[in-house]
Amino acid sequence: MEIVFLAFILILSIFLGFELIAKVPATLHTPLMSGSNAISGITLVGAIISAGSAHTELATVLGTAAVAFATINVVGGYLVTDRMLGMFKKKEAGGKE
Repeated sequence: MEIVFLAFILILSIFLGFELIAKVPATLHTPLMSGSNAISGITLVGAIISAGSAHTELATVLGTAAVAFATINVVGGYLVTDRMLGMFKKKEAGGKE
């Protein structure tokens, strides 16, 4: 019964996330990206703690993988946010940046 409950929560969260993101106006995407980058930073801290715990070798391996993936997520998120913010900068008269 537990697997059915967990699958229900997963499907509900996917549907809810899709509906929430679809209704966000374009002007709010940059601030929301910054907020999600902060949450990804918290995930990175948790992954570092998990990798540093010496409970089992499996926990260390999974924690190290989590650190790698969370780092990619944080860096990629900040690069996308920087690029989105660059779209709002005024361009020079000659069309050059």
